[in-house]
Amino acid sequence: MKINSQTVLVSAPQQEVFDFLKDANNIIHLLPQDKVSDFKATKDECSFKVQGGVIISLIHDGEEGTDKLFMKSGEKSPFPFRLTIYTSDKSDQTEGKIEFDGKVNMFLKMMVEKPLTNLFDYMSKKLQEHFA
Repeated sequence: MKINSQTVLVSAPQQEVFDFLKDANNIIHLLPQDKVSDFKATKDECSFKVQGGVIISLIHDGEEGTDKLFMKSGEKSPFPFRLTIYTSDKSDQTEGKIEFDGKVNMFLKMMVEKPLTNLFDYMSKKLQEHFA
């Protein structure tokens, strides 16, 4: 299952945005605070509990220059997935979006597709607000 967030324009240089995203400690600033708890992070990975008690863990999984940042699901995640965060230079601003690629069955897809789409759109908007 693939999900793409809305593309946003961030009011900061690409390197600054990329460095912010690369540090998993900063993911907390992009999450809906009323829907997550137990956030734990190091520079390279983070985990948090979402409503319903499901734990999501993310691990830094490489990068391509400052254009793509890869994160993958950790052991505690309910299913395997990979996030690709795209950034592109737009003069003194940065265009960005999140792409989710998860291995979920059809039943689970019906349950998680809309909440995940909303989450990634929310995270993109929070990134935009963080640098506003």
